[in-house]
Amino acid sequence: MKLFEKIAIPVLSLCIVGLGVIFFLFVQSQGTRLIVQGDDMGFCHSVNVGCIRSYQEGIMTTVEVMVPGPFFLEAADMLNENPGLDVGVHLTLTSEWEKLKWGPLTDVPSLVDDKGHFFPMVWPNEAYPEDRALGSAEWKLDEIEKELRAQIETALENIPHCSHMTPHMAFHEISPAVSALFMRLAREYNLDANLRILPIRFLHLLGYGYTPEEKIANAIKTLQNLKTGTWQVVEHPGLDTPEMRGIWHIGDEDVAFQRDGVTKALTDERVKQIIKERRIKLIGYRDLKLWH
Repeated sequence: MKLFEKIAIPVLSLCIVGLGVIFFLFVQSQGTRLIVQGDDMGFCHSVNVGCIRSYQEGIMTTVEVMVPGPFFLEAADMLNENPGLDVGVHLTLTSEWEKLKWGPLTDVPSLVDDKGHFFPMVWPNEAYPEDRALGSAEWKLDEIEKELRAQIETALENIPHCSHMTPHMAFHEISPAVSALFMRLAREYNLDANLRILPIRFLHLLGYGYTPEEKIANAIKTLQNLKTGTWQVVEHPGLDTPEMRGIWHIGDEDVAFQRDGVTKALTDERVKQIIKERRIKLIGYRDLKLWH
């Protein structure tokens, strides 16, 4: 039996990978596909509205929702009213904004600062020293698992059609053990989009444009030259409102203007026209799940 297990498990793993490759080779032959991901829904009202607008009036196909965010319940209602929008659980262990804070759903003292909030950053930098970063804190793996499970289960309870999960600010990179935990939970809760085994290329759609028009021009140029394959875009929609103008952190002070520009670019008629002319297929992560 032990010999059988030693042989069977690697063979089964190779078969799964092989099926994934065959599946994706077929997908690649179908033309150009584009996943347009919007991040951070749930942390404020303006972001919630910007994300829904980027889907209803634009090209966004999938959105990542932050369960600990103050506006999560509003986001859940909006997402249930828009079931065509693919939803991911944006697992969150940081609270980066200076004047807008949130904390964990569970009692996890190793993951919070002295005020009970998540640390602002994953890694320390010149503006945020070691005592304000998760990666340099004495975090406990069992507490991370406890909190992640609570966020996943709360998301699924409120938004049953969640298809995948992603890590906010790439917190999973603080340790191989945390990365392994993330993947284990993704499989356990059926929230793994199989991105590890599928050849998806990242696309910086809006480039480094500052104004909305610069973002739009970059998007048009990029889409005009986009080659066959499956591409992934990650952007951050929002609106330039009084609410968002009060949200910032050191190194990212122009949040409202920048996120409003993202929304304008993702909903621009010229951008949508290029996608139509080039027959680019807009898809979500749920379209990549092999068991769907």
